[in-house]
Amino acid sequence: MRQRDYPGSDLVIEQTLAPGSNYRRYIASYRSDGLKIFGLLTVPNGNRPARGWPVIVFNHGYIPPAQYRTTERYVAYVDGFARNGYIVFKSDYRGHGSSAGQPSSAYGSPDYTVDVLNAVTTLQRYPDADPNRIGMWGHSMGGNLTLRALVIDPRIKAAVIWAGVTATYQDLLENWHPPPGSGPPPSVTRNWRQDWVARYGTPEQDPAFWGSISPMSYLADITAPIQIDHGTADIEVPLQFSQKLAQQLSADGKNAQLFTYAGSDHNIAQGFSLAMARSVAFFDRYLKG
Repeated sequence: MRQRDYPGSDLVIEQTLAPGSNYRRYIASYRSDGLKIFGLLTVPNGNRPARGWPVIVFNHGYIPPAQYRTTERYVAYVDGFARNGYIVFKSDYRGHGSSAGQPSSAYGSPDYTVDVLNAVTTLQRYPDADPNRIGMWGHSMGGNLTLRALVIDPRIKAAVIWAGVTATYQDLLENWHPPPGSGPPPSVTRNWRQDWVARYGTPEQDPAFWGSISPMSYLADITAPIQIDHGTADIEVPLQFSQKLAQQLSADGKNAQLFTYAGSDHNIAQGFSLAMARSVAFFDRYLKG
């Protein structure tokens, strides 16, 4: 994935939505692998900075693709960044909502990561954006995409991961048991799991293969600072995933910090204000600073 290109495209405004408190809202589209991908775009009001506005590419978590709508879910999350002076772009990924293409598993296919990296290029080309100040935020499945993007693409200057599915494939296959309905249906995940285990064996039988496709194997290559946030009452993604990620990043000498939220669920709903304030402060330091 480091060897291929992510050309993106010009960002096309498809629809103007009701504005936010101090920002404009649009449905926009771009190209990824020849597919038309939609997304939610916010742009701050006021005079554009000389270099352009800093950008946060926003990677949403798992939502059944057929149920996904561009303007639904994550409303308060997007607003939290948008009203603090950031262009925010939440990609719908292929097969979600009106986006072309077929949905897949984020853990069994590079497709969504390709869509996210094409979004980075697209935002770099957007006239209101500063191409050198692009950050990334990801929740749950989107945290996995964020970590993959970080080990592939040094253009991402800072990243925040909330309750991310950030783990080795051994942990994903053996130590992750999300409750029904909180992740891709078994029919989706079973296909790649069965196929790959049949072809390569288990992670114990062929650790080289499973390590080669996991972003956890390439943390030493990350150049961006990372903030990690996770609730202690999360029953969908184990807190241990974030703890292991933070420990390994620190062992590799990376700029990484983990915040936990006592009693908070997978969405960090009970600690939302504090987690959002920390996330905004982090981006303010590393993208605006």
